[in-house]
Amino acid sequence: MDVAEQYGMDEGPAQKVSVSMPAGRIAAVKARVVARGFSAYVSAAVERQIQRDLLEELLQEKEAEIGPPSPEIQERAAEIFREAEALAANEQCAEGPGEISVPE
Repeated sequence: MDVAEQYGMDEGPAQKVSVSMPAGRIAAVKARVVARGFSAYVSAAVERQIQRDLLEELLQEKEAEIGPPSPEIQERAAEIFREAEALAANEQCAEGPGEISVPE
């Protein structure tokens, strides 16, 4: 068994891995993080993708169980997402470019 397989998703020691990605994407990450923050940034992105994958699997499972959501539910969900996106955009504008709000 691989050492990484012994741990849950957020457990265990950090391990070095090699990944390939476009140079422009690497530059974009480096522009947003300090030198030692690259790994944390990539790790957080991978964690978000795993969460999305798990959510998608759950949604497919539930849809197979009870059927797809009604058009009314789909529209309400779209409305909630639009409201959340607008709220996030307003918060970003209030913070200004390059500033990050950190809760205390």
